[in-house]
Amino acid sequence: MTGIHIVGSGHTAFGRFDARSLEELIVEAAREALAEAGLPGTDIDAVYLGHFNAGMADDGFAASLIHQADDGLRFKPATRVENACASGSGALYAGMNAIRAGRAKRVLVVGVEKMTHRATPEVTKALASAGYQGDEAEAHLSFPQVFALAAKAYAERYGDPMVAMAKIASKNHKNALANPLAQMRRDLSFEQCNEITEKNPLIAPPLRLSDCSLISDGAAAVVLAGEPAAGQRTAHIRAAEQVSDYLPMSRRDLLLFEGPKRAVAQAYAAAGIGVQDVSFAEVHDCFTIAELLMYEALGLCGPGQGGRLLDEGTVYRGGKLPVNLSGGLKAKGHPVGATGVSMHALSYRQLTGQAGDIQIEAPELGVVINMGGAAVANYATVLEPGQV
Repeated sequence: MTGIHIVGSGHTAFGRFDARSLEELIVEAAREALAEAGLPGTDIDAVYLGHFNAGMADDGFAASLIHQADDGLRFKPATRVENACASGSGALYAGMNAIRAGRAKRVLVVGVEKMTHRATPEVTKALASAGYQGDEAEAHLSFPQVFALAAKAYAERYGDPMVAMAKIASKNHKNALANPLAQMRRDLSFEQCNEITEKNPLIAPPLRLSDCSLISDGAAAVVLAGEPAAGQRTAHIRAAEQVSDYLPMSRRDLLLFEGPKRAVAQAYAAAGIGVQDVSFAEVHDCFTIAELLMYEALGLCGPGQGGRLLDEGTVYRGGKLPVNLSGGLKAKGHPVGATGVSMHALSYRQLTGQAGDIQIEAPELGVVINMGGAAVANYATVLEPGQV
């Protein structure tokens, strides 16, 4: 038991916001989280910002922009955390560690990214910097190409995953219809996701456009506390585990997803639970093949058996363990530094009955898996309802 609670959340819509600055996104999410927690900035002891950037943003010193949200935050220590697509969870875990160390009682964590003002090739290049640069073959791979290699390897080892991947894409788009914060609230049928068409072209064969997450702007925030105040809605962080693997893909078998599997197994052990106890999961579906492999990391199935879970309805809304009720990165959006915080913020809302149309009935445990790079930086969190 960590003894740390989420006591408030904030979340902008995800999408393309040409007229909104990085600062405006940070301020909106931070203010909402403070208001939901019922706390002024003066009651916050430290601030952490998850922000990948990699040349995408024009605001170079983003951590100190959080102070713009509340004058009471002035002089509070603010730190930017970068860990590729897991930057948001890295910031949240840093905030947890500050509380554990006795350096803070309450921490504000914000994740943010503004990406859509850059051309797609620029964003692709920036994201690719999270891959291994010490090997010429890997350094030239974009992330769609990396996960295309995973899909090809999956086909060779277990059988063609493309039908399962199309089902994942369609599922997550249907889930996003109920999430007003999602970037792409468009119902895409299995047939639309499974076919290669002018509207659904190949991006990195065999990956289709519908297999890829979105380029997004947005921010999310949570307030962490060691001791919740009376009247606060809370979700207790029952376990939180980080596992980091080798960066070079040549040193590991990507299909085994060993980093995510270890992080989840350690989180289950720390929480004293098994996968059968989990009510819902938010997982890192940067590409649909990643969600398919995440089913194995969750312990829902053995290697190569993820398609069966889709056929049986296990991971759908109403199934035994719904995955990505928010729409996931695939349809909710993927503003890189915000993603990990978003996963935790929306899980907090699920567990406190504040999730709106994506709410499920009486969830008891939620699991978050946020991943940086190709299964390199892996964060697995188990959350449960606290006081309501």
